[in-house]
Amino acid sequence: MISVVIPVRNGGEDLRRCLEGVARQRVGEEVEVVVIDSASSDGSDELAGELGARVHRIAAEDFDHGASRNLGAELARGEILVFTSQDAYPVDERWLARLTAPLADEGVAGVYGRQIAHHGARPPEVYFLDFLYGPDRRVQRAAGPEQLSMETTLFSNVTSAMPRELLLRFPFAADLVMSEDQEWAARLLLAGYRIVYEPEAVVRHSHPYTIRAAFKRFFDSGASAERAFMPVPESARVLRRSAVSYGRGELAWLWRHGHRRWIPYAVVYELAKFAGLQLGARHRRLPVGLKRRLSAHPAFWLRRPELPPNT
Repeated sequence: MISVVIPVRNGGEDLRRCLEGVARQRVGEEVEVVVIDSASSDGSDELAGELGARVHRIAAEDFDHGASRNLGAELARGEILVFTSQDAYPVDERWLARLTAPLADEGVAGVYGRQIAHHGARPPEVYFLDFLYGPDRRVQRAAGPEQLSMETTLFSNVTSAMPRELLLRFPFAADLVMSEDQEWAARLLLAGYRIVYEPEAVVRHSHPYTIRAAFKRFFDSGASAERAFMPVPESARVLRRSAVSYGRGELAWLWRHGHRRWIPYAVVYELAKFAGLQLGARHRRLPVGLKRRLSAHPAFWLRRPELPPNT
């Protein structure tokens, strides 16, 4: 059995599209859907139940990216776990089969698939997803901590698969504001496992972030960086160098693809993301009240005013 686990809060029609996409999958195994609903007020929990999902409800303040997914894994009955997001949906009926197939190879801890932007997405978001999730398959390894990087630990629970038994032994971190997927990948790589990127397993998924929302999202990403992919006290410097390189590539892509009118917006947008990353990477110097104002998940900082350092 394959268990598809989906954290949900007020998913609306996005959730319907996601669940209907999962139901259309052509795969040999039995499939169950487990929804962890964080106090939806729009009837998402009832909708999920009507569409055949097993629904477990939690209080909104109890939601945590890692802990909520661990709960879904504990409730699941399948030998294989697949995680996706309420606002993602498969582009075809073979997504699930392609995503789970590499797990047949011994030593593969996890598989993640390709994300492409929703129809009508802004060009900067299209570039962002193409940059991270391109058309080439890859196998990620790390012989030691010095080989961990944003590239080797890249992994996303927007579309991921892993053996349930392995996740129960190596659960997601429940003390990170986000990037629980990359932190998990880093630990599994250091334990001797491999991570596979399967570009043929495709979902559509993107966010129309405002500049303010992008800043907040990347503040949280920066706060998680030291454990998600950079277990040395160099997160801010590494993020700065990577952001500059990324920004240059994006501007060139916008120019080449006829999106020149988007360049002024992209400059401001990327500067907001860059500022969020840098402040997040230095979050230990900031008071809790300020972190709550800067974060996309202010409630997290009430529960955990200080992230534990990488060990």
